[in-house]
Amino acid sequence: MKRKEQISDEMFIKAYDELSDSLFRHAFFRVSDREVALDIVQNAFMKTWQHISKGEEVRSLKPFLYRVVGNLVIDYYRKSKSESLDSLLDEGFDPTGSDDSKDAMELDAEVSLVLKALEVLPESDRNIITLRYVDGLSITDISKFLGKTENAVSVNLHRAVDRAKKIFEI
Repeated sequence: MKRKEQISDEMFIKAYDELSDSLFRHAFFRVSDREVALDIVQNAFMKTWQHISKGEEVRSLKPFLYRVVGNLVIDYYRKSKSESLDSLLDEGFDPTGSDDSKDAMELDAEVSLVLKALEVLPESDRNIITLRYVDGLSITDISKFLGKTENAVSVNLHRAVDRAKKIFEI
């Protein structure tokens, strides 16, 4: 029988330092609201710490935190109606947080194009593309997060990218 490994305070703090930015990006690309994304990440760490404090087992902290963030995003959409990306852009939404330089404007346009393409994709495609290319998670971590085999994740990712490419061809 395998011994239960406890997550120490130091391990949790290290996970916070290493993962908070990528968890924020993941939440931000899913909710398109900086403050909501910050709240989601903060709540994810609080809920995870509470879970660990109760003595519950967490085998791998990274996929566990992504699952908690994903669940909090779902809860957010259940509780409130989201605004469309177009209305956010009309109100001055800036996904890069950059200045008004020419490079920043080009980047804004590219990010806007990608976000609009992602909006058209099914939720499962948006999620897997975000996990891999925005959050930089490995296929192994994504498979743990989604509870699927690595092969299934690879196939789903390949198909999602193909569908996204078709959108950009139009």
